[in-house]
Amino acid sequence: LKQVFNKDKTFRPKRKFEPGTQRFELHKRAQASLNSGVDLKAAVQLPSGEDQNDWVAVHVVDFFNRINLIYGTICEFCTETTCPVMSGGPKYEYRWQDDMKYKKPTALPAPQYMNLLMDWIEVQINNEDIFPTSVGKCKEKVL
Repeated sequence: LKQVFNKDKTFRPKRKFEPGTQRFELHKRAQASLNSGVDLKAAVQLPSGEDQNDWVAVHVVDFFNRINLIYGTICEFCTETTCPVMSGGPKYEYRWQDDMKYKKPTALPAPQYMNLLMDWIEVQINNEDIFPTSVGKCKEKVL
């Protein structure tokens, strides 16, 4: 991981998108949004007078919603047959453990793992003790 963030190295995508294809057009749109002059540092900076925990909570929920949308677009292509293992490449396999049904780390097909993960995150987000719905009530130790 240190190699990826090494400031002396440049990340280069493995392949380019063919001009004229839908993916090329999407890539151009994504690049345009990145180059639109939006100051990302200012966009995530805590607004004056706002509670930091509330600000983080809003972004955690927003991030979950975005990941959920992205996952929804690819989940039909990853079945228990085509994705029998939840992995991060050939060197890493993720195993599920929830201390309830799965008391020990358990190998699962990727779709089952993802469904359990998304359900678990949703339970956390809906837990009033962790993400209260009233502004200013987020617990400092949790966030």
